[in-house]
Amino acid sequence: MLGRATGNKFRVPALVGGTLMIMLMGATALVPLAAFAAPVETSTTTARLPDFTDLVARVKPAVVSITSKMGIEQTADEEAPASPFPMPRGPRGPRDPRGGHMGMMEARGSGFLIDGNGTIVTNNHVIHNAKSITVTLSDGTTAVAKLIGTDPRTDIAVLRIKSDKPLPYIALGDSKDVKPGEWVVAMGDPFGLGGTVTAGIVSALGRDIGSGPYDDYIQIDAPINQGNSGGPLFTQDGHVIGINSAILSPTGGSVGIGFAIPANIVRQVVAELEANGHVTRGYLGVESQAVTPAMAAALHVPKSDSRNSGALVAGVEPASPAAEAGIQPGDVIVAVNAEAVKQPRDLALAIASVKPGTLATLSVLRDGAAKDVSVKLATLKNEAPDREEATSKGGIGLALTQLTPELRGQLGISGKTKGAVVAGVRPGSAAEQAGLREGDVLVGVGNKPVTSADEAAHAIGDALKDGDKGDHALALRVMREGHMAFVAVDTTGVGQAGVPGKDDNQAG
Repeated sequence: MLGRATGNKFRVPALVGGTLMIMLMGATALVPLAAFAAPVETSTTTARLPDFTDLVARVKPAVVSITSKMGIEQTADEEAPASPFPMPRGPRGPRDPRGGHMGMMEARGSGFLIDGNGTIVTNNHVIHNAKSITVTLSDGTTAVAKLIGTDPRTDIAVLRIKSDKPLPYIALGDSKDVKPGEWVVAMGDPFGLGGTVTAGIVSALGRDIGSGPYDDYIQIDAPINQGNSGGPLFTQDGHVIGINSAILSPTGGSVGIGFAIPANIVRQVVAELEANGHVTRGYLGVESQAVTPAMAAALHVPKSDSRNSGALVAGVEPASPAAEAGIQPGDVIVAVNAEAVKQPRDLALAIASVKPGTLATLSVLRDGAAKDVSVKLATLKNEAPDREEATSKGGIGLALTQLTPELRGQLGISGKTKGAVVAGVRPGSAAEQAGLREGDVLVGVGNKPVTSADEAAHAIGDALKDGDKGDHALALRVMREGHMAFVAVDTTGVGQAGVPGKDDNQAG
C-alpha cells in the first residue's frame, strides 16, 4: 500500500502487476491499464542549448550599421508609431522649443551585404526620405551608400557601396522550410550600440500585421529593438531566412514579438530592384474580402471554414483586367494558376507574383458552380511615385497617386469614394504646414470634386493660377480615417509652375 487517508476514506492508487487498483471509501476496483489514454511520450535525454559563437564569428563581418540623414522637422507626436509598426530608427536630432526636431535628423538602422561588390539589403523605412546614407562595416570602416531602389510595399531597399577589395557577404537562404520552434539568431545595431546578437525561436509563420498588402511575416521571439530594422535573421546553418523589420509592443521596446520579412520575398524583390530600380507586379483590379461561414452559406461555397474559402470579390475596377475577363462581384476566387487562395491576402500575393502581360487562370465559384477564368494581367501602378521627382518641383508640396483597390483595402475606403491618395508631403511645404499627410484621400479642390490623381493635380494647378490674381488660400476636401474635412492651404509665395502633372503624380 502506497498511502492511506485518515479514517480509511480513500487510499492512494497503487499499481498491481498490469492493473491499476483504485480504492475509494474502502471499496476496491480493478481497472486494466489499457482503458486509460496513453500518456504523451517524453524523452529522457537532456538536449544541450545551441552555441552560436562560431556562427556569429562567421557572419558578423557582413552585417552593417546604416546612418541616414534627413533635412526634416518632425513633431514629437509623429515619432510614436502605431503598433504593430516598423521599428523606429535610432538617435534623433536636436529638439526645438515646440517639441519637434530642427535641421538634419539622424536615424540609424541595420543591413547586410549580399555580394562581394558592396550590395546591401535593408528596410525601406530605414532610409526613407534620406538626404545621405552612410554605411559602417563591422571593422569600423565607413562608406557613402548609393540607393539602388526601394519597394515600399514590402519595406525592402537595396544600397551599394564602393570598395577597393571584395567584401564579406552572406547568402539568402530558403525561407519556405522554416518551422515554428526552430532556433534563430538576429543581428543588428539596436539603439546605435553597434553589432549586437540575440537568439530565440520562430514563433509563427505567415503573419499579417496590417503593414501592407503583401504581409507574410515570420514571427520570432529573439529580442529586436530600435535600430535592428534591416538586420539579418539567421538559422543555425548561417543562412539568412529573413530581414528583421517590425515589432509589436505597447512600450516601444522588445516584448518578445518581432517580425521578419521572409528571405524568399527578399530574394525576388532584390533581384528586380537591382535590375530595374523598382518592382513590377501583376494587376487584376478587384477589391476582395474574407468569406465568413455565413457568407459561404449564402453564396453556396462548399467550404464553411472562412480561413479556407477563398477571396470574395466585393468590387471590380472598370476597364481592369478582371472586368475584361468577366469577373463579377460575388465571385469567390479559390485558386490562381492552381495555387490555392484561402484568404484575400493569398490572392494579392499570387497576383503580384505573376508577370504583367501574361495570362493567369483563376478558379472561381459563382453561385456554387466552379469555373476557370483566363485573365491577362496588367501592370500594378506603383503605390507612390519617386518622392524626389514628385515633391521637389514646387507647387504646394503634394505627391498624389491613384486610389487603387489595394490602397482602398489598406485605408478602409469603400468603392463609392473617388479621389486621389496623398503619397508624399514635401517637408517644409505649404501642404505640410496645413497638416496634410500621407494616406489622406483628396476628394475635392475647393467646391470641385476630383476623381483621380490627374484630375486633382490639374484642379490644384488651376486654383494656383487664381492665386496669382490675389487669392492666397486653397481649400482641399480631404478624407482621413473615414471623416471628411476641409483643409486650408496657405499658397502665399507658391507659384503655379511646378505643380505635379500627370507624369509626376501617378506611377505606372
